[in-house]
Amino acid sequence: MGWDWEKLKEQQHKRNDLPPQVDEFIQKVSKIKFPGGPILILLVIIAALFGSSIFYTVEVDEVGVVQRFGKYARTGQPGLNFKLPAGIEKVTKVKTRRIKKEEFGFRSAFVNDKTSAPEDENAVSLMLTGDLNVALVPWIVQYRISDPYNYLFKIQNAERLLRDMSEAAMRLVVGDRSINEVISKREEIADEAKIVLQEELDQAETGIDVVTIEMKRTNVPEPVQTSFNEVNQATQEKEKLIYEAKRDYNTAIPAAKGDAEKTIRTAEGYALDRINRAKGDAARFKSLYAAYSEAKDVTKKRLYLEMMKDILPNMGQKYIIDADQKNLLPFLNLNRQQEIGVEK
Repeated sequence: MGWDWEKLKEQQHKRNDLPPQVDEFIQKVSKIKFPGGPILILLVIIAALFGSSIFYTVEVDEVGVVQRFGKYARTGQPGLNFKLPAGIEKVTKVKTRRIKKEEFGFRSAFVNDKTSAPEDENAVSLMLTGDLNVALVPWIVQYRISDPYNYLFKIQNAERLLRDMSEAAMRLVVGDRSINEVISKREEIADEAKIVLQEELDQAETGIDVVTIEMKRTNVPEPVQTSFNEVNQATQEKEKLIYEAKRDYNTAIPAAKGDAEKTIRTAEGYALDRINRAKGDAARFKSLYAAYSEAKDVTKKRLYLEMMKDILPNMGQKYIIDADQKNLLPFLNLNRQQEIGVEK
């Protein structure tokens, strides 16, 4: 196969052909003869600048606030929009759907354009609680711009104002809680601080909506950490003793109440039995007295017989002697019988 050396050299020459430099391009353009000369070129440049300044594009997550001679005119929605040329109307794009955040009391490992951090984290997070203790309370505020007009024209330096109001709201809420509540009830404190902060932002017409407030791990300052742990341990032991005492109380008191109730019920039953017996005896006596009143001799004998019926079976061996008998039989030795009865 033969090589076409002329064709290969032509292709190599094309690959090595570099684009002209800027000065060369200007020289070439200056050599071109336009029908109107420099005036036409100037008009073309002005027309290009004019066209680029009357159209602007708004992204999906933002709006365009248009100012005419510095005064608010209208708000452009996402898409391609039209405005008057530069110098007459100005467009400021505001991100209304982007969630921004501010950090208090700590600094993230990665800080971007949506996150700012205080110069002295400990000074911001150091707070006085309601029980006169000191706590370190770091937190994050996430927010978005809901009203671009208020955000741009009603306030100056919205981020600085947001930080100041957030710190004031958090100090207000923490100041009403004890140190134990600040450590253990972070979600409750964050919700209350969000309500307080949003009320202040609305009153100041900032155009900012608070999305959420997240509290990080709260603690006490390091110099008092050891003492605080000892206090917590003592408090836990105190609560343990109180719990044990309540447990014993709840065990002993119901048992004592049960015994007392049982004794009362037994006494009431005994009293009721004695009363019923007394009432029965009284009714029986009345009936006997009524029968005795009607037939005294018969009733008297009946009572005697009934009494003997109850007594005689318990008397052991008995001897019945006629009342008219003067002398007993010689073989009947009553004293001897009585001795035998005693020996038995």
